[in-house]
Amino acid sequence: MDFLPSLPTLLAFTAATLLLAATPGPDMTLSISRALSQGKSAAFFIVVGTSLGCVVHTLLVAFGISALITASPTAFMILKTGGAAYLFWLAVQAIRYGSTLTVKKVDDTGASPLANISTGLGVNLLNPKVIIFFMTFLPQFVTANDPAVTQKLLFLGFFFIVASMPVNVLVILTADGLSGWLQRRKSVMRGIDYTFAGVFSIFAVKILFTQTR
Repeated sequence: MDFLPSLPTLLAFTAATLLLAATPGPDMTLSISRALSQGKSAAFFIVVGTSLGCVVHTLLVAFGISALITASPTAFMILKTGGAAYLFWLAVQAIRYGSTLTVKKVDDTGASPLANISTGLGVNLLNPKVIIFFMTFLPQFVTANDPAVTQKLLFLGFFFIVASMPVNVLVILTADGLSGWLQRRKSVMRGIDYTFAGVFSIFAVKILFTQTR
């Protein structure tokens, strides 16, 4: 199985993945927001969407397309501007509708799994930092002259999704467990709305200033 990295490489990659998964970012912020407002089911669908985004980024890196994207200033500008605009839109939504979206869990029949998956996918795909991250992170664990480099990049990308899943689940369950307490404290929830809006805005600004090199 040429696509499997060596055990030391895999252990180092796993440790780095867990550390990165625990680092707050737009994906984590969005899943926490959904867990607080709609419950853990909606948040898990957000994670499904962000994971699908990681699949796309893995394929782009493995087949060299992401290198072409970041090499084109015009394509990169369009991508990062779209990503920043999307996060700003989420920030506005949090302020406008956050307080009306109670932390009371919604029934599965009333939720929109596809909408949550699409939102998670959009946040992930429109974040050029994720593209640059996958371009710079995954190749560190392969060698350029490896004849199975494409297969190993694919394996590492998919393993990244699997290895980071326990962290995502823990974050969601923790946030979901706080929903009952927050439901009785509307002012706290409103403060969280503004906090999430601020975090999304900060990430949007950072994305706008992201450089390819």
